[in-house]
Amino acid sequence: MTFQNPSKQEIKELLQNSKRIAVIGLSDKPHRTSYQVSEAMQQAGYEIIPVNPAVEEVLGQKAVASLAEVEGPIDIINVFRRSEYLPEIAEEAKNVNAKAFWAQQGVIHEGAYDILKDDSKLVIMDLCIKVAHALYR
Repeated sequence: MTFQNPSKQEIKELLQNSKRIAVIGLSDKPHRTSYQVSEAMQQAGYEIIPVNPAVEEVLGQKAVASLAEVEGPIDIINVFRRSEYLPEIAEEAKNVNAKAFWAQQGVIHEGAYDILKDDSKLVIMDLCIKVAHALYR
């Protein structure tokens, strides 16, 4: 089966009903796309949780090294890593109670979908969360 993103309505409802986004690969460098997108989502009212073992803090939030270290609920796992890392991240995401696994624009891996397709999470790939938020809110 070929991967297909959820409907616009499902994505809209996810964004409307979510508060906390764990961002895997969030950079502390303001010129990086992960920083800019996450900053925009933070300004839109979402709590951003940086997940990156190489940084201590991003956007005023203490970073954690892995999803397992995130305290409290996660609504969306937003991934800013290259496509080849998605299956490994999907395996980690299976152990986290989150509403969605979201890989940014240009990031897609059928194997990650295969890992998560029987999970209760929405799987969204190759779509920018900031763009989706602007279009579907």
